[in-house]
Amino acid sequence: MSLGIPERRQRTSAEQADGDSAVSTTPNRNRLRHRAERLLAMADVRVDGRRNYDMLIHDERVFARIFAHGTLGFGESYMDGDWDTGDLPGLLRRLLGARLDEQLHNVEALVLAARARFLDLQHGRRAYTIGQRHYDLGNDLFAAMLGRRLVYSCGYWATAKDIDTAQEAKLDLVCRKLRLRPGMRVLDIGCGWGEALKFAAERYGVSGVGVTVSSQQAEYARQLCASLPIEIRLQDYRSLDERFDAVFSIGMFEHVGARNYRRYFDVVRRCLVPDGLSLLHTIGTNQVPDRPDPWIERYIFPNSQVPGMSQIAKALEGRFVVEDWHNFGADYECTLRAWLANFNAAWPQLAPQYDERFRRMWWFYLAASAASFHTRRDQLWQITLSPQGVPGGYCTPR
Repeated sequence: MSLGIPERRQRTSAEQADGDSAVSTTPNRNRLRHRAERLLAMADVRVDGRRNYDMLIHDERVFARIFAHGTLGFGESYMDGDWDTGDLPGLLRRLLGARLDEQLHNVEALVLAARARFLDLQHGRRAYTIGQRHYDLGNDLFAAMLGRRLVYSCGYWATAKDIDTAQEAKLDLVCRKLRLRPGMRVLDIGCGWGEALKFAAERYGVSGVGVTVSSQQAEYARQLCASLPIEIRLQDYRSLDERFDAVFSIGMFEHVGARNYRRYFDVVRRCLVPDGLSLLHTIGTNQVPDRPDPWIERYIFPNSQVPGMSQIAKALEGRFVVEDWHNFGADYECTLRAWLANFNAAWPQLAPQYDERFRRMWWFYLAASAASFHTRRDQLWQITLSPQGVPGGYCTPR
């Protein structure tokens, strides 16, 4: 069975452009090609050049598609095979480093920005959309990509040499920051496949509850943690109302949405004992994000938003003391490069379940994400919080 693109079929930017006779003429195509060549030169990329990271064009209509639909057209045209390159991660590092994506303005991006600003895209049934359209793609895909542990977030590479040791180091870092001890009861908001709770229970002797909006993750996590004092629930975090000695969230906050940041921290505060600690592990951006990327929104993470530092800080006011704000965003490039290698090596086994357009989509997603962290456009933050401040101060583990 071929899954193709994991969402309902929508008109691609190429199909939208097909009806526009103005972009189909040869003179106009030449003009757009020259415009693209001038823009790409800013990133030291050539059209049909001989270097590994240059763009090789298979369909001249690609330029109309990109200028009409920005990053959405750029990503879709790669998925459709309209252009190629010998080094996709290298090409995308150059394009993002030169900030060429900011030169492409289109209606889709403006509409998406307005939706994110004025609508609560994570409310009610929409809260489960990300689980259904991304995390439920198939455990076989994520197991092949992520490594020995199904941990879908940045590893900690301070002393690690491979993805498995980096993920174990990250999980241990979280437990040490939370000062976990035997007998404590912990909450994992967005527990994924249950690996963090399993690690904490086995290494630190805790019990706990994990909540997720992905049915496949919940089923897997229940089996993984069956012999441990851990409960896994298919549940929206907003309905939580019980006490825990520690609360953490790893790679889930990107799906909360700016309109819900205060509510998220209200839930954490409600569930945390007065002398407990909470840890938030999230991707962050250097500036307040007002324009979610249309390609990422359509094909990878629907209804999601990467937070800015000021947004998190504002939501924390009056709720928590920030004990530590740790940035190791450069480690995410190492993590993503490992996932890229794993995905590429596993493709022969995955191919019967996922078609070629899916492969190019997923490869583009991982390569673009790695490029974003390589250029430091995005960050990875671990923020340690206490309700009233740790008496005598908090000693920060690293």
